[in-house]
Amino acid sequence: MSSQVRGGTRWKRFALVMVPSVAATAAVGIGLAQGALAASFSVSGQEFKVRASELEGNDFVQYGSVASGKTLKGEEMHAPVAVSGFSEAWITNMCQSVVTPNLPFGLGNVTLQLTAGTGKEKVYAKGLYLDVSELGADAEFTNIDIGVAADKLPKTDKKPGIQPGTEAAVNPNGFSQRAEKAVLKDVKQKAWATTAGTFKLPNLSLKLHNGVKECY
Repeated sequence: MSSQVRGGTRWKRFALVMVPSVAATAAVGIGLAQGALAASFSVSGQEFKVRASELEGNDFVQYGSVASGKTLKGEEMHAPVAVSGFSEAWITNMCQSVVTPNLPFGLGNVTLQLTAGTGKEKVYAKGLYLDVSELGADAEFTNIDIGVAADKLPKTDKKPGIQPGTEAAVNPNGFSQRAEKAVLKDVKQKAWATTAGTFKLPNLSLKLHNGVKECY
């Protein structure tokens, strides 16, 4: 695969391609020492799962960073993530779930499950950033550049680059990629955080379930 591909590129069962180099790892250490976070907030000690029939996004970027917070036991936690950004995204049949284990009073495990975009109207997000630890999908990219130095990602109000406020956790010379458009189908994702300027959720449904009832 060349470092730069023009036109439509389809990757079957797209997986994380963010493999940190030694230099990127060193930059992560500096970012942690300065208290930098991948998300613009301290993340909870729980990853969540997201499944969707399709995610279509414009001005795709992806780079490596670190999510920091505390575990459910209150211990310091740092996790490597691939941050994916979109100027706009539309999501069909979205399901999000998180399991809280060992609740008191004999409740045990409880799953919070949220669904949206299950009708004619899709979920809409503007200025979307995803701190991802695992991803599987059928993906197609339009006009993709692979192996771009992270500090060369867009830095405008209309196109996402490195998430504002998190630059210290990112090696400016580290690996990143960008594309005009990304279409991901049959999406299965684990993430630590989601950030968006606008997040519209038609047909929103939120339910609590006893036991483990994740989206996948």
